[in-house]
Amino acid sequence: MRRILWALVLLGGVWGDGAAAEMRKPNIIFILTDDQGYGDLARHGHPLLQTPHTDRLHDESVRFDRFYVSPSCSPTRAALLTGMHEFRSGVTHTRAPREHLSLDATLLPELLHQSGYRTGHIGKWHLGWDDDFHPRHRGFDWTLQGATHFDPTLTIYDGDSRPQRVKGKGFREDLYFDQAMQFIRDSGKQPFFLYLATYSPHAPLKCPEEYIAPFRGKVSDEKATYLGMIANIDQNVGRLLAFLEAERLDKNTIVIFMTDNGVTAGLDVWNAGMRGCKCTIWEGGSRAMSFWRWPGTWKPKTVTALTAHLDVLPTLCELAGAEIPVAVEHQQQGHSLVPLLESDEPLPWHEERYLFQHVGRWPSGLGDDHKYAMAGVRQGSYLLLRSRPCDSPTCTTAVLGMQCNTLRLVEGGKTSANYTRNNAQFHWGVTPRDRWLLFDTATDPACEHDLAPDEPERLRAMAAAYDRWWDETHPLMVRRGGESPLKEVLEGS
Repeated sequence: MRRILWALVLLGGVWGDGAAAEMRKPNIIFILTDDQGYGDLARHGHPLLQTPHTDRLHDESVRFDRFYVSPSCSPTRAALLTGMHEFRSGVTHTRAPREHLSLDATLLPELLHQSGYRTGHIGKWHLGWDDDFHPRHRGFDWTLQGATHFDPTLTIYDGDSRPQRVKGKGFREDLYFDQAMQFIRDSGKQPFFLYLATYSPHAPLKCPEEYIAPFRGKVSDEKATYLGMIANIDQNVGRLLAFLEAERLDKNTIVIFMTDNGVTAGLDVWNAGMRGCKCTIWEGGSRAMSFWRWPGTWKPKTVTALTAHLDVLPTLCELAGAEIPVAVEHQQQGHSLVPLLESDEPLPWHEERYLFQHVGRWPSGLGDDHKYAMAGVRQGSYLLLRSRPCDSPTCTTAVLGMQCNTLRLVEGGKTSANYTRNNAQFHWGVTPRDRWLLFDTATDPACEHDLAPDEPERLRAMAAAYDRWWDETHPLMVRRGGESPLKEVLEGS
């Protein structure tokens, strides 16, 4: 129905100017932070962080509280921009070329651009900067890059013009939000889609001292800087919300705030009672913040349906009146969230859905050997998982098989691992060989009580669904580059 109304408006002459103005396309700002955990927010119980502006966004939004992304960076970005599981677009790692998003995929900004939106990208991309993989060739009219923490040189691509290089003064994320506001001003009356992807609080950890100082002495310097980077994001969220109000754009602008994977440097400070961190298959590896704000249109509330990054593209296309070609729609694995956003009452919504997850990052060519290594499937609040190293004799080195190597060390009794000094046995926990474990994460986010012996039918159904998914997905993943040999130069994760 929403798309029919958009078509009537765009045809012109069907309704008067007043009706067209009332139905004009909403602006969309999509903020994606990098390595911020679900628990890294005062509203989510963090004992140290004060995040008044993101708390306000939380309070004024539809909050998808059981929203899941991928366990690491590039896979999440691929899924939310395509509406497909990342493996289907060849993204199985965070290193080139397996973080390059297949050129066969149609991306969200391409669809919005075709529907009349001015599309902009700021910050992290991590889906291939080179050649045709660059965001300027993937549907963005305007894109800005520059990753140095302080005084970065910002490279701006505006349409087909030559890139402009601007020497920035100050902290990177502050400049990003400055440029975001300028992009909005320059868009005039044209509806815009802005994808603002911060690098904070991803390592290397640096930010202005004023944001770090409140945490010094309470946690290590590393953790203090991590928390300071989140405090800086919060301040910038506040600046952006104030700007939209001052420009009288807030009533027709959807603001979405999302995180891209589980917690990292702040793991041992607070993880909202969850087990697992970035690059694990446990609950804390992929549960994300997902706040959707449209003042005067959506009533703030909490939604507990199983939702995911796969749902972003179909949702925003419906809200924008953007047509999804039949061939593209056929590949979609997400569902529009519009019924959940608009309903005043809880309603049933795709309760039968399965959501498949895999940490990936296996050595190139060894995908099949890792079918059950750090893999999971969700249905409702249930999580079926295996958290084990593979059994391949080829996957043995600390670099090529770093995820499996970590699990082997933990299985051997090691108590420290990435992001945790002494809680690796819990957050990187290794499950028994050759069997799945089952948890109800609604009542057991720490994943301590295995329900597999009590729920054999549910286990069999979910395990069979996973096998079907893998057998269908793996060949397509190979064709689209998911097994390509990694480059020797390692890129950020």
